[in-house]
Amino acid sequence: MVTAYIGVGSNLGNKAQNCLKALEHMAQGSHTSVEARSSLYRTEPVGNKDQDWFVNCVAKIKTPLAPRELLSFLLAIERAMGRERKEKWGPRVIDLDILFYGDMVVEQEGLTIPHPLIQERRFVLVPMAELAPNFLHPVLGKNMAQLLALCPSEGQEVRPLEMG
Repeated sequence: MVTAYIGVGSNLGNKAQNCLKALEHMAQGSHTSVEARSSLYRTEPVGNKDQDWFVNCVAKIKTPLAPRELLSFLLAIERAMGRERKEKWGPRVIDLDILFYGDMVVEQEGLTIPHPLIQERRFVLVPMAELAPNFLHPVLGKNMAQLLALCPSEGQEVRPLEMG
């Protein structure tokens, strides 16, 4: 079993419910268990700013699936929830990204682990630092708390989601 961290995000429909539904799908998978999740955060879009804000969190899962199998599983959840890939950084009902897979480094066609832009994205680093502040990035050699401290906040607002 490997511990992996999955980035979860949505900015269409009931964003918080979409994130929680995706976590349910992961928990119900026969080859994945959700061990923990961060708080939900309301986050400013990165890249394409002309869209609604996101809700994001990070899930810590355990799985025997190999990285490519895990990616296929996550893509199947996205499809089941109605994800359509129309434009890069565009609006999405759900987005599931493998952030880390143990301390493995993978560079294959269509799959790069650790996710290549983690150190530039507060919407990933804030929930990662909440969930696993001492987790060491296997390429950059810094932990999540250190990477968060180095990440610029300009144009990347991240605030706890008020559930109510």
